[in-house]
Amino acid sequence: MARRRPTVLVAGLGDTGVLVATRLARSCDVIGVSTRPALMSGQELGTRLTDLSRWRRTYLVPFSRFRRLDTIDFVHGRILSTDLDDRSVEVETATGEHRHITYDAFVIATGVSNGFWRHDRVEDLAALDTALAAVNRTLESAASIAVVGGGATGVSVADNLARRGGADVHLFISSEQPLPDFHPDVRSWIMHRLGSDGVTVHTGHRAVVPGGAAPDTLTTDPITWSTGQEPFTADVVLWAVGAARPHTGFLPADVLDADGFVMVDEHLRVVGRTEVFAVGDVAASDPLRSSARNWGYRVIVANVRALLSGRESRFRSFKPAPYRWGSLLGLQSDGLTVVQPNGRRVHIPRPIAQRLLLGAFVQRVLYGGLRRTSN
Repeated sequence: MARRRPTVLVAGLGDTGVLVATRLARSCDVIGVSTRPALMSGQELGTRLTDLSRWRRTYLVPFSRFRRLDTIDFVHGRILSTDLDDRSVEVETATGEHRHITYDAFVIATGVSNGFWRHDRVEDLAALDTALAAVNRTLESAASIAVVGGGATGVSVADNLARRGGADVHLFISSEQPLPDFHPDVRSWIMHRLGSDGVTVHTGHRAVVPGGAAPDTLTTDPITWSTGQEPFTADVVLWAVGAARPHTGFLPADVLDADGFVMVDEHLRVVGRTEVFAVGDVAASDPLRSSARNWGYRVIVANVRALLSGRESRFRSFKPAPYRWGSLLGLQSDGLTVVQPNGRRVHIPRPIAQRLLLGAFVQRVLYGGLRRTSN
């Protein structure tokens, strides 16, 4: 009799969840639950808002194109509740049906909500396309745009919109420099880059957030400030104030911290739970919650395999970087600049970045090969 393969449930098929699922599917029966039928990355919002067709090729990929996802049991829907003692979840599918799923190991990669670009609404591809196009049309027709927030998203959006031209772009930050989670050298460099690309940076401005919660849509009302400046009016206001809300409403409170993020140990295993792991923005792995980067998916894959084979002594530990790193501005006409945790910058010429990094490495090495689109 053939030996039963263990069942691994992966909740959330964003950037990190897909990487986990594609690798565990080689040796396990993987069930993947996602609110969308496609990988829709929260990365590179700046280029998404200025060059949607190019952004889609890398960051919006239907699951049907992933060869390594062919063998997984994909469930389009949302997890309603979890019984960690029973090792089971209840899922409501996109068609309204309910499904009871049991597992041997559970990987939570459900991410966070943040502005209009990250949420957990159940959507199909048509709804995704409609929403993407509507936001871009609004920004294209604006003569003045205000971006509130000095994190990586705010910086990326402001710089890309300014480089595109057609609107006066203002970036409002509460401190003297943006990017508080990045190396000081990166912060100094980006201030110079924003100015040279045409962004008007307003420092020392702390916005009064409408209704006390960051809007998940573009707004048009004047921005008011708790720091005493006069209200500012723009045709469009984009809020990027970093008020991330974890998608953990289906989990019991005893595995969550005070902010609702999943508590994990150095192995990215949920505290107090043997067979449950969490990775990505939803996991309280370190002060920066950086397991979406720093090869967190590799730690998850290795440790799930070790758990299921009874070799927990071989667990790997997650090692976060002291500062955030990565591409801040996305692929530009002159190439891709990647900032490092030590403050250094690596510039990759556009042909190399587009063909080798985003093409060969991401699509073939990370994703394991993608089918061509029909058009």
